[in-house]
Amino acid sequence: MTDPSERKLNTVSPDSQDEPSFSRRDIIKGLATIPALALFLYNYIKKSALDSMRRLQVMSELGQSKKAPAVLKSRKKNELIRLGVIGYGWRGAAVAKGAGFASPEWVAKAREAVNANRLDKRLETYLSQEDLNLELAGVCDVFDTRREQGIATSTNDVRPGGVVQSEPAKGYRNYQDLLASDDIDAVIIATPDHWHAKITLDAVRAGKHIYCEKCMTRTMSEAIDVYDAVKKSDLKFQLGHHSRASSSHEKAREMIENDILGQVTLVEVTTNRNSPGGAWVYPIQWNSIEDVWQTYASKEQYATPKSLDWDMWQGPAPNRHPFNLERYFRWRCWYDYGTGLSGDLLSHDFDAVNQIMDLGIPKSASASGGIYYYTKERFPDLIKEDRDVPDTFQAIFEYPDRGLTLVYSASLANSRHRGKVFMGHDATMEVGGGLTVTPDPQSTRYKSKIEEGIINTALPLFSYSPGSKDIDGITSATAKYFAQKGLVYTYRGGKRVDPTHLHVKDWLDCIRYGGEPKCNIEEG
Repeated sequence: MTDPSERKLNTVSPDSQDEPSFSRRDIIKGLATIPALALFLYNYIKKSALDSMRRLQVMSELGQSKKAPAVLKSRKKNELIRLGVIGYGWRGAAVAKGAGFASPEWVAKAREAVNANRLDKRLETYLSQEDLNLELAGVCDVFDTRREQGIATSTNDVRPGGVVQSEPAKGYRNYQDLLASDDIDAVIIATPDHWHAKITLDAVRAGKHIYCEKCMTRTMSEAIDVYDAVKKSDLKFQLGHHSRASSSHEKAREMIENDILGQVTLVEVTTNRNSPGGAWVYPIQWNSIEDVWQTYASKEQYATPKSLDWDMWQGPAPNRHPFNLERYFRWRCWYDYGTGLSGDLLSHDFDAVNQIMDLGIPKSASASGGIYYYTKERFPDLIKEDRDVPDTFQAIFEYPDRGLTLVYSASLANSRHRGKVFMGHDATMEVGGGLTVTPDPQSTRYKSKIEEGIINTALPLFSYSPGSKDIDGITSATAKYFAQKGLVYTYRGGKRVDPTHLHVKDWLDCIRYGGEPKCNIEEG
């Protein structure tokens, strides 16, 4: 089958594989009756072909191609794995969907979305997932509404592969009871950050394989405890940095390994959002848990001290507070429960840079920031208690042994998109859902080819943009942010895939067949 990237006059986008493909000969022949235009286009196409040939020749010499990473071959299905989900908030629901369990509400909304916008491919992507041979055996949440939604999800009849679970998952309010069950083999931990270490340690003691959402822990001492416990066990641990499955990151790593950029001295990674939801200031009364960017519970199922076990939810948090819906639904705004911009969003980029460059731990790090926009003084009707997590933040990491500085900057009050930028002496690489490599006019490596006109520094030396058109199918601002980061979908063999699904599959394959997950405890 022809690789979509090699089709004549088509883009690298996998979606173009269904479009007509015409040769240059066909186009010129069709324009023969318009002499002036035909001559212009003939010369233009001839020049474009020559430029393209030259660029391909250069990339070939450098050991590069536009082919996507190889399709991940699934091994033959083996034993059933019985899964438990601890924390069925929006991320718990998203990871469960990646495992093949989308809620009926999500399916209904996805159907409405595709009817309203043909570019919305969420349902198509979900249904095309591989059946991972799982049973959703248990769902734990301290909020009754979320727990009930997770239980209902377990028997949803719209599933990849079409196999419907006959018995609903068992519900738990206390995660210890779920871990004690002999009916659970592996757990997904998707609670607020302050619970990650405690539940992971208890899961290790209970002999359960672990998929833990980032950030792995709140503190360094917790990280050491978790590391030691997992290393002493034979359990498979996967940290939820699902961008590890991004095809653009794999292609970027190839660029670094082949020294396409030359000496990289500066890497910049960023976060930009400009909405209350993007700053974790979620509304308190919502429509449905399934609009994961904005909502959690309907007005009719409003959280109360009766339906929400507040004491259990606070658990190991360093400070205790009376029942507080703001702190529950907007927990990322306080360090008692979350890890701020560094643990929630920088962690994705830091992991991506390590995946691409193997930087490891920096020799030094510094950070600063402040709460400059989302205050109760500015938004008295929206915010009742001021946050202690900054909405503007920057961090600098020094790697003198690599001759490199990594810089992170973030604003939750500005939406200007800035990708991950790797600045080398010979070229600059920008990475998001795709990647672009632009030659530097002062490059030493490419100097002769620049002087000969083979390389035009005004044009990309290399670009890789799988599914570039599909960004138009994403409507919410925060969803677009994640899509541009490559966190919503990636591509394998021209097929759009949820990277969370690939990340869960990687973990399950290691449980079944051995090996270490891509974001194992060492990487975490």
